[in-house]
Amino acid sequence: MGALVGIAFIAGIVTAISPCVLPVLPIVFAGSATGTRRQPYAVVAGLVASFTAFTLATTALVRALGLPDDLLRNIAIGVVMAMALALVFPRLAAIFERPFLGLGHRRPADVGGGFVLGLSLGLLFTPCAGPVIATIATLAATQRFSVDAVFVTLAYALGAGAVLLPLAIAARRGLALRPLKARAPVVRRALGVVIAGAAVVMILGYDARLAAQVPGYTHALQGLEESAGAQTRLLKLRGAAPIVLAANGRSIEQTLSALAPPPPSPAVELEDYGEAPDFRHVTLWLNSRPLTLAELRGKVVLIDFWTYSCVNCLRTLPHVKAWWDAYRGEGLVVVGIHTPEFRFEHDPGNVRRAVRELGVTYPVALDNDYETWNAWGNLYWPAKYFVDRQGHVRYAHFGEGEYDRSEQVIRQLLAEPGLPAAVSPAIADQTPTGPTTPETYLGYERLANYAGSPIVPGRESEYELPASLAEDDVAYGGPWTVEKERIVAGPGASLRLHYRAQAVYLVLGGTGKVEVLVDGKALRTVRVTADKLYTLVEATGKAADHLLELRFSPGVEAYAFTFG
Repeated sequence: MGALVGIAFIAGIVTAISPCVLPVLPIVFAGSATGTRRQPYAVVAGLVASFTAFTLATTALVRALGLPDDLLRNIAIGVVMAMALALVFPRLAAIFERPFLGLGHRRPADVGGGFVLGLSLGLLFTPCAGPVIATIATLAATQRFSVDAVFVTLAYALGAGAVLLPLAIAARRGLALRPLKARAPVVRRALGVVIAGAAVVMILGYDARLAAQVPGYTHALQGLEESAGAQTRLLKLRGAAPIVLAANGRSIEQTLSALAPPPPSPAVELEDYGEAPDFRHVTLWLNSRPLTLAELRGKVVLIDFWTYSCVNCLRTLPHVKAWWDAYRGEGLVVVGIHTPEFRFEHDPGNVRRAVRELGVTYPVALDNDYETWNAWGNLYWPAKYFVDRQGHVRYAHFGEGEYDRSEQVIRQLLAEPGLPAAVSPAIADQTPTGPTTPETYLGYERLANYAGSPIVPGRESEYELPASLAEDDVAYGGPWTVEKERIVAGPGASLRLHYRAQAVYLVLGGTGKVEVLVDGKALRTVRVTADKLYTLVEATGKAADHLLELRFSPGVEAYAFTFG
């Protein structure tokens, strides 16, 4: 645990000097430069305290009360703006301080105001955090608090504070120089204007644009937080299953090799990774009453983590359905754990419809809160875990392919005489071979390889298409609203993507149509009627470079491209 606390402290230092924090720095400097000598300490102490508390509690609180995701951030920006106005207008400051005058002899603005400002900055600082805090937030969202989680979060916050405090003290000492001290009222108002300006930048969403335009100069320093050792410790903190811990830090190919070395005979060498974690806090069961692994003892259980708009999951589905049909009479139980990637996949009605249309008849558990996903420490869609009759995990496969080997594992675990003939050879393996464009997300939270106009998060803005695109690059044209996980088309909206693949798929939502052009030639019109994965391009032969252009009707939503 001590190593993870140390990693968290260093990660906090790296975060505090990253481009993401740049929009917050003017507020730290200006807020620390006012008040007494204790002001910098108050601001940073407030930031550390609120970052720690909100990381541990905010996600669970927002979910429990059904509040909008950005409500607390907006409240924090409001507090920052109020503090700025108090600096600019002394009479307004007196009104703000009046309720607190009976609490002590010292003016509240001396230290208390700085602490309140720091409290608001903790909320604005949180989105900059990396994998360590993402793990803590996941634990907090599922109410699985621990002393270790508190110490890790506090260490992260203290690491950031260790960078910000000297800067805040320097700002305070700079203001104390005689020429500036003589003009304190003017300087105070100027600092208030600086803070107000930073708040306006955040209100308009330009803080994300500013951070995105600055090169990622801390990327190399973030290797410690993203290393296999750190990730393994984080998985342990999450309570990951032993088979996931064994796989962590390896590529999928290395993982498969380590978990099941290719033997000279058809048999697969199986290890025992201990008792399988049970299904946790399932939102709804489809095709079945609620199940537990304890009551499935004596059966061989295949647990398949999937989601219905994931093309990789959909390509594995024919094999899973065939195994269910062939072996359920021999003692196999398949349980699909539907863990959503996008917001619309949380809707039970959408999942129920998809399960029906896809012809899935085995039990499906809706894992909307990621409780079962986190119990396993799972990292992939799709991921398959094979559990023996004693309830122990014996094998895993991540991603597509290797269907004959997975079926051989099922047959070995069943260990029944007279099993039916293997079914995998009769089903085409649709796993792509050769290099293709990677999965491409379109919302600003995971947007990569973007080559268009600067992104304006959260509100409709006009975008211009560039004259050309490099391979794998994407760009928007016309009016778009770019949100965290999706983009929403305005009138005349279009999109271009330079891709390498045979097939192109896109997760779409809303209602309307999308005109598909490849290399300038009209290919088809896709009618969008539900939130799901749509096929845009299906070609034969080898993967090749093409320019895809899409023209959207207003209101159509686009989430992510996948390729085959």
